[in-house]
Amino acid sequence: MGRTGVGIVCGIVAGALWGVVFLAPELVREFTPLQLSAGRYLAYGLFAAVLVAPRWRTLVATLGRGEWWALVWLSLLGNILYYVLLASAVQLGGMAMTSLVIGFLPVAVTLVGSRDRDAVPLRALIPSLVLSAAGILCIGWQTLGAAGTGSATVQATGLVCAVGALVSWTTYAVGNSRWLGRLDHVSAHEWSLLTGVVTGAQALLLAVPAFLIGAADHGAPEWLRFCAVAGGVAILASIVGNAFWNRMSRLLPLTLTGQMILFETLFALLYGFLWEQRMPTMAEVAAIGFVIASVLSCVTAHQPKNAVPVESAVGEAQV
Repeated sequence: MGRTGVGIVCGIVAGALWGVVFLAPELVREFTPLQLSAGRYLAYGLFAAVLVAPRWRTLVATLGRGEWWALVWLSLLGNILYYVLLASAVQLGGMAMTSLVIGFLPVAVTLVGSRDRDAVPLRALIPSLVLSAAGILCIGWQTLGAAGTGSATVQATGLVCAVGALVSWTTYAVGNSRWLGRLDHVSAHEWSLLTGVVTGAQALLLAVPAFLIGAADHGAPEWLRFCAVAGGVAILASIVGNAFWNRMSRLLPLTLTGQMILFETLFALLYGFLWEQRMPTMAEVAAIGFVIASVLSCVTAHQPKNAVPVESAVGEAQV
């Protein structure tokens, strides 16, 4: 296992943890996407502040105005706005439809990354992109066939929210990867925690309209479940998942980073099967095969360029 292998393992772990965010809106349907986003990121900001506190002064001294502005817009696009849109899409259009649209992230990020100076030529990535698109289409096949379960307006609104989430997170993934490439004095984990602190500050502003304006009445059991879901997602997806993702972003080129997002879609579907207590259909099994083939094809396209001993990769990835 070389540098690429270590990065891929980190990407798989990040995808497994991020897949939980698709299930969370189903667990707390009585709360709005705005409330869920505010709760999750308030918890994320609190946990991140505690973890980064020992190095806060040192880190602040090394950050300039450009880094702080980057943290502000990355936090907004990759966390607050993205999750409000994603949670809305899940509650309006369902997990499968949302997974279908968000599943195009690898294609979008890989296409943007192919313009980088040292990127693998786009023609070498065509097989992987074709396999990726085929897998995503299989994932949504049944959902498209069963779209009549809700009104056309609700389905259309959910689709618009999912597309908005796709655009928001594509912009974040590209920007975050490029900023990590510039920062030699901040580790990937520290950058993730700083992003959490800024996101938590933004969530404080979001909490006012979310919980005070037109908030519905909920009993103690509902609030306890909400806090457990928001806190669990904050720790698993935002703290641990982001740490693995940022480590991966420093080990892999942007074109391969895009392919790693496929694992979020794959795990989101797995959690959906467990939630619905059913086995995957033939179309979904085919989608999983296409996803795996797509990633392996992309790895093959990058392998000659990125073969580095694992000791070097691990050393560079220390946080």
